[in-house]
Amino acid sequence: MNQPVVLESNAVFMGIEYLAIFCCGLSGGLAAVKKQYDLFAILVAAWMTALGGGIIRDTLLGALPPVGIADKGLVLTTLMSGIVVAVAHPEIEHLRWSMIVTDAMGLGLFAVNGTAKSLAYGMSGMVSVFLGMFTALAGGLIRDMILSEVPAVIRDKHWYAVPSFVGCILTVCVYRSVVHWSWGLDVEMALDVAIVVLVVALRVLSVRFDITLPGAVRRDIPKSE
Repeated sequence: MNQPVVLESNAVFMGIEYLAIFCCGLSGGLAAVKKQYDLFAILVAAWMTALGGGIIRDTLLGALPPVGIADKGLVLTTLMSGIVVAVAHPEIEHLRWSMIVTDAMGLGLFAVNGTAKSLAYGMSGMVSVFLGMFTALAGGLIRDMILSEVPAVIRDKHWYAVPSFVGCILTVCVYRSVVHWSWGLDVEMALDVAIVVLVVALRVLSVRFDITLPGAVRRDIPKSE
């Protein structure tokens, strides 16, 4: 029998997740607006950005139908975000830091929830990390692919995938520790919240202080005579 995901059992964090999904939808819809696409394309971009990762995760887990099409509240939230961005896109473009922080919150929540749900379905730690990464990153990847853009996970030189990877690894460690040491629900929730905060901090600090990962080692090969 599958265990419930801890953060999904808390009303406060469910509200935060809806806010994160709404803002992810705004970013997806905004990308379509910049391409001068019609309202249908804006709604599709918003929906796929916010829920595409969860759809892939649930499909791979066999948790059908995926929440991205089965949860009326989530679907309506993403569609509403598309409508809002179609009308208020000039104002939304000026909310850069608000969008970055909220997007980072979504990144952390999706990474933790995706990994925890995979573990609850009996997946191994490695598989759960991959599925947690899919949950956090695949929506934006699909958005950029359908809009013919270089995916943000590659284009953005600041830490984006790295914080979500760290969050997924730590979620597996917390889950294993809870099972081994029989910690209570409150302890597990507190640790999951700490992981989300860490992911948000890593993402926001990398943008604020322009922290990037190093590239390939620069080497000069002498020209042959």
